[in-house]
Amino acid sequence: MTGGPRALLRRHPLAADALFAAALVLVEAVFALLTPAEFRPGPLPAAIGWSVLCAAPVALRRVGPWPAMAAAVATLAVPVLLGQAPATQSLAFVVLTYTVAAHRPARSAAVAALALWVPVAAVNVVVPPVEAALVEVSRAYLVFNNLLTAVVAYAVGRAVHARRATTEALRERARSAEQNQRGLAERAVADERRRIARELHDVVAHQVSVMGVLATGARRVLRRDPDAADEAVATIEDTSRATLRELRRLLDVLRTDAEPAAELAPQPGLAGIETLVEQVREAGLPVTLRIEGAPGPLEEGVALTVYRIVQEALTNALKHAGAATAVVRVTYGAAFLAVEVTDTGRGPGPDSDRVGHGLVGMRERVGLYGGTLRAGARPGGGYRVYARIPVERLGAVPV
Repeated sequence: MTGGPRALLRRHPLAADALFAAALVLVEAVFALLTPAEFRPGPLPAAIGWSVLCAAPVALRRVGPWPAMAAAVATLAVPVLLGQAPATQSLAFVVLTYTVAAHRPARSAAVAALALWVPVAAVNVVVPPVEAALVEVSRAYLVFNNLLTAVVAYAVGRAVHARRATTEALRERARSAEQNQRGLAERAVADERRRIARELHDVVAHQVSVMGVLATGARRVLRRDPDAADEAVATIEDTSRATLRELRRLLDVLRTDAEPAAELAPQPGLAGIETLVEQVREAGLPVTLRIEGAPGPLEEGVALTVYRIVQEALTNALKHAGAATAVVRVTYGAAFLAVEVTDTGRGPGPDSDRVGHGLVGMRERVGLYGGTLRAGARPGGGYRVYARIPVERLGAVPV
């Protein structure tokens, strides 16, 4: 359980204000009991009943301020009928004036205060005091006294309102400063990570270049000088291990705290497209896979890019195409690899983005390998995603 009774009452304003109204009635009951019977205005139960009636609007002062004020003004009929009013009535007007001044804008609070105290002044003028000789003096005194009470209650409420506004502004300024400080710190970390990544990239690029040169040399001298080739291969082995370590460090630098840790399972490639197509068929979209050309070994990054394009395109077709069919065509060329995904669905709506963030990811992946991507509605209906990536066959190293 968090917080104490104070926090509990803060979360339940109606209960808190009801207790406050009960406390006002209790105070008047205590004073009534201490007052001699001959000075009481009437029977004690009736006096307490009128006190409860006049204090009831206080219970609604925060959950329903305007109904509370209307009820308070309605209680002014009590002094008109009885010639006297319970003390809780005056206290209720003071509390309501303070409440609207502390919680409402200045104009609304001023209107509420006038709506409360103008009827009070009218009642003081209309209902004469008991002593006829002091009628004029008492009327003037009562009007002035009520006016002064209203001004004090309103001023205190506005002071509390101003203090709350100032405190909230300071808190907001502190939150903004903290966010700015956090943003500057994160930016500094990101800049430092980029600097380290550039340095590590240079190291990795140099080591990969060395491995390429050594591999070419070993391939050329393999038959006529096996010892030199073996030494070059051993150097490649050591350099590749060092490169792998540096590459892992590079990925650790680039990875942010919000990103999940990398999985140990191998990334899917072209071999996984057939399984992906089968999964989409089972999900309810008839898909046809067509392979054109002679497949050959490709870079893993290119194969992963093609797989992700097919996955994103089929996922969007499954979501948006409706009752349709789809065709996945993978074309192997001499110097390029093309993938096309088409569907016969209803196509994108006028205000929708069929691919969304996935299209951005596709363009980034294809652009990384110098390829092109086109995506959009087909003239005959449906949607088409086409990517063409220049490739260099693995093993095609010039002698």
